[in-house]
Parts: sequence; C-alpha cells; structure tokens
Amino acid sequence: MAGVFLCRFVVQAHQLVMLLPNYSGFTLEAGIDEAGRGCLAGPVVAAAVILPANYKHLLLNDSKQLSKKQRDLIKEDIKRDAVAWAIGEATPIEIDEINILQATFLAMHRAIAGLNKQVEYLIIDGNRFKPYSGIPHACIVKGDGKYLSIAAASVLAKTHRDEVMEKLATEFIPYGWEKNAGYPTKIHRQAIAAHGPTEHHRKSFALLPR
Repeated sequence: MAGVFLCRFVVQAHQLVMLLPNYSGFTLEAGIDEAGRGCLAGPVVAAAVILPANYKHLLLNDSKQLSKKQRDLIKEDIKRDAVAWAIGEATPIEIDEINILQATFLAMHRAIAGLNKQVEYLIIDGNRFKPYSGIPHACIVKGDGKYLSIAAASVLAKTHRDEVMEKLATEFIPYGWEKNAGYPTKIHRQAIAAHGPTEHHRKSFALLPR
C-alpha cells in the first residue's frame, strides 16, 4: 500500500511541473526558440513548432534540462506529433553583417515562414522579438521551461544545430565542434590561436581574449 501511495505521489509531483500547452487560446499557436547565439562559430538556428491542442509529453522540457540522448529521442516525437514544424538559420556572414540579435530574428522569421500552416499567434522564448508579418506575438522570459511548444522548438533548434556542427567538425578537426558545438571552450580557443579562424567563425565576435 505504501508503494502505491509513493507511486501516486511521484506522478502527481511530476504533473505539477508539466509545461503548459497554450498561451494565447489560439489553436495554431507556434512556439519559437533559438540555439547558438553565444557561439563563436556556426549558424544561429531557430525552430518554430505548432503542437496539437492539449498536447502532453512526459519528458519534454527546455532542451538545456535534457541529456543529448533524451533530446534525440524527443525530437522524433515532436516531428511526428507536431501540427507543423520548421527550422531557420542565419549564417556566420549574416551574423557579422547585421549583428547576432538581428540574425537571431532573421533565423526565427525563416523558421516561421517554413511552417506549412497559417499561424495565428507566436510565443517566443526571451524578451525581444521583431514582429513578423502582422502575426500577434508574446515574448516569454524562460518560456522554454513554461510552454510545451517553446520547449519543443528549443529541442529542434538545439539538435539541428548540434548536427550541423558535428558535420563541420569532420572537416575542421582541431576546433572540437563535435563536443563544444562552436561555444568558446578552452580547446576551441586554443585551436583558433594555433590555426586561425575558419570561414565558419563569426569574425565580429571576440574569438580570443584580449
């Protein structure tokens, strides 16, 4: 009997922290998130996801709270279950030309444009967004830990970007992108100092400490 009580308590506790399915009340509400803003190399990537009404997923959460194995499994659930999903990128050249914030907005806009549904409302992780095509939106700080669609977008953006950097790592071996995904780790910066920046580095960033 005690075991049954404990099981019920664990389930109830988990339900208390489950993410919310909707913010606006609109059926075709898309969650938006990005990955890679703080990297020294590679694109900034955004994802847009529309989930079914009242969608539930026991493991889905902010991608930073998940292991790589969990993210890789959950991304397949998202792609299968989503009403619509899409990925957008902005290149290192675009980042250098228009700055990382504007490039992030560009990647987000490209993800939204890639959806095969007419979006009714957008919810964006963070506190800033450039309005898109007259679609109403809300910025939600730490939204990837509050709403399922934003969490789903964070998982798709993160896994897609990691795959991009893993592929590039096979060509640019010293930089360790298969492990650091382009973030400013010690090994990454040592490789920049020894071999110089590549075509995939963001030249407008401080690649080495001054």
